[in-house]
Amino acid sequence: VQLQASGGGLVQAGGSLILSCVASGGTFSNYAMAWFRQAPGKEREFVSSISWTGGNTYYTDSVKGRFTISRDNAKNTVYLQMNSLKPGDTAVYYCAASYGASSLLTQIYDYWGHGTLVTVSS
Repeated sequence: VQLQASGGGLVQAGGSLILSCVASGGTFSNYAMAWFRQAPGKEREFVSSISWTGGNTYYTDSVKGRFTISRDNAKNTVYLQMNSLKPGDTAVYYCAASYGASSLLTQIYDYWGHGTLVTVSS
């Protein structure tokens, strides 16, 4: 499975971005999907995940109420709608796929995209 993330960019604090991740080479609906992020000098951290049906979603506490994950299995795409962005959200955002249940643990995920940079200015 290949994952291609896009949608990152420079935005002012309080602004919004939507990230997309398109999957190819596999049966997308078999995979739970997630977004992780990695800020400069920090470890990669879990942001959000969604089950293969889309019926279960999870968020790290710092983005709850601001970010929304969704998926369109017909388009092999997972999205991350990010609102009320803060400078602390600045990071490279990665999408990941897990053949099975979703998790906040990076080691659970089988495939990773290359990442898209989100920069939030104050």
